[in-house]
Amino acid sequence: MDLGARLKGRHVFVTGASGGLGEHFARLLAGCGAAVTIAARRVDKLEALVGELREAGAPHARAVPLDVTDEASIAAAMAAVVADGAPPLDVLVNNAGVAASEPAVDVTADIFDRVMDTNLRGPWLLSVAAARQWRDAGRPGVILNVASILGLRVGKGVGPYAVSKAGVVQMTKVLALEWARHGIRVNALCPGFVLTDINRDFFDKPAGQQIVKRIPMRRIGTAEELDGPFLLLVSDASSLMTGSIVAADGGHLVSEL
Repeated sequence: MDLGARLKGRHVFVTGASGGLGEHFARLLAGCGAAVTIAARRVDKLEALVGELREAGAPHARAVPLDVTDEASIAAAMAAVVADGAPPLDVLVNNAGVAASEPAVDVTADIFDRVMDTNLRGPWLLSVAAARQWRDAGRPGVILNVASILGLRVGKGVGPYAVSKAGVVQMTKVLALEWARHGIRVNALCPGFVLTDINRDFFDKPAGQQIVKRIPMRRIGTAEELDGPFLLLVSDASSLMTGSIVAADGGHLVSEL
């Protein structure tokens, strides 16, 4: 089964696409022939990526500015996604997120609110806005929430992040239940530790290597290893799946106590 072929011509909106996994997913989708709209606060990064995608043969790539912590920005972005003759939206990928690495006793209200607003409140508002578009148009739709295995287990020093991602997991189930009757499917992808330019140095150090030793596969993943589950969940290959929480973590969730 060619999962990528199932996305040709589909309009996918990816948040948090100015770097990291969001940028990777945008490139993946464009390579599959999807019409990709990317969003983030760093508009210069978005425009540069759009230029690259168009040069690579994705003429329908577009960028919209988005601050997921700002309700007015969300409304403007959702309107822009389908403006100027763009095709109707088919898929929303809630990927934008931030982390906090303080011990719980050092987490201020501002830190907690920033993480919750970005990781949970923003995806909720975006999902509701997309669902209203689909419901009012009588169209089906797909939402993929990028959560984390920290939404299913816990770790030290990442309290607000873990709480927010646990909220994303439960939000996925709640929205899947309520919107199934409208033909709107909502699923979540929970990556484990994935190598990026940001964490590469950490995993080369003893503290990072200790984490790697606790993963049954004894290694961390790559962004490319998320491609399969990602394409499954954003395409109609998962047409019977909603409310599903799919982990891709090298077996970390089934590690021994």
